[in-house]
Amino acid sequence: MPRIEFYVLSSATPAERLRAACQLAGKAWRAGLPVFLRGRDSAQCHELDELLWRVRQESFIPHGLHQDDPHGPVVIGLDEEPAAQQAVLINLSSTLSPHIDRFSRVIEIVNQEPDLLTACRENFRSYRQRGYDPKRVEL
Repeated sequence: MPRIEFYVLSSATPAERLRAACQLAGKAWRAGLPVFLRGRDSAQCHELDELLWRVRQESFIPHGLHQDDPHGPVVIGLDEEPAAQQAVLINLSSTLSPHIDRFSRVIEIVNQEPDLLTACRENFRSYRQRGYDPKRVEL
């Protein structure tokens, strides 16, 4: 059963949420863990792809879109089934992944946008209803 964590940002800026996702992806990759970054739509996936090139100038985070390389160390996608077992899922979608149990850890990144807060609260309840024990982490 995966560990579920909600990382809570104090800002309401969407860019801060994406930046936090990229930083967490880099940290997990450096720890030797495969990462699946799940965007809300294809436009956000392409934005994450571009942002990962710029997030840290002093280090490179190997990444790619799922359709280009589903076996990469950091994969960006939507609802595709992850190629790696026991990877870290960083979920930026407002819904739960259909592949939760394929991951060892699920990270939901919450900012203070009212619509996103509502969706994340619903996700928190959904995880609990499915028998998971989600935790809250302040960033």
